[in-house]
Amino acid sequence: MIYKDRKDAGRRLAEQLAHYHDKPDVIVLGLPRGGVTLAYEIAKALHCPLDILIVRKIGFPGNPELAAGAVSETGTVVLNNDIIDAYAVSKAYLERETAQQREEIARRITLYRGGKGVPPLAGKTVILVDDGVATGATIRAAIATLQQEKLAKLVVALPVASQEAAREIAAQVDEWLCLQTPAGFMAVGNYYYDFTQVEDEDVVAMLR
Repeated sequence: MIYKDRKDAGRRLAEQLAHYHDKPDVIVLGLPRGGVTLAYEIAKALHCPLDILIVRKIGFPGNPELAAGAVSETGTVVLNNDIIDAYAVSKAYLERETAQQREEIARRITLYRGGKGVPPLAGKTVILVDDGVATGATIRAAIATLQQEKLAKLVVALPVASQEAAREIAAQVDEWLCLQTPAGFMAVGNYYYDFTQVEDEDVVAMLR
C-alpha cells in the first residue's frame, strides 16, 4: 500500500484508533517533524489533545539517515549497538554527534513549545505517532523516555515499519498498531506518493 501523503496515512490510522474517540486522559504525541502531520490528523479525528516528543537521530558517519542511535528531549539515549560494533563507530564520534543533536533539540523546544518541556503524562494513555520506522532507533528512544512517565497505557501507531523494527517495538508497548510491515522494506518515503519534508513552521501551525 502506498499512501497519498502523511495526511492520508494519519486518517487511515485514526480509523483504526476510533475506540479512543472522546476518551478522557488520551493524548496524541507526534515525533517531529514528519510524525506530527499524522498525529494532527489522529488528534483531530479522536478529539484528543496534540503535543510532541522531540527525539533526534544520531546519524551514522557519512550517512546521517542511517541511525547509529537517538536522543530524546529528556536526555534518554538509545544506541544501535549492532551497527556501532559492526562498523567500529568511535565513542568520540557518538559523543560529538549526540551533543549536536541536543543543541538542535533545545532549538526545537524553544521554537515549538516556547521553551516548555514535555506536558504532564502520568496516568494518561499516550498514542505515539511517526510517519514510518526503518531501524527504529528514534522511536525506541521515544518509548524509553515515555516508559519513565508512569503512563496508564502506551500505544504506538505507525503506517509502515520494517519487520525487524516491528517485532522489537511491538514487544515494548501496551498496544501496537502498524498498518503494514512489508517484506523487503525500503526507505519510509517509498511508501508515500508525496513525502515532502515537513517544515518547522508547519509543526508550529499544527500545534497551535
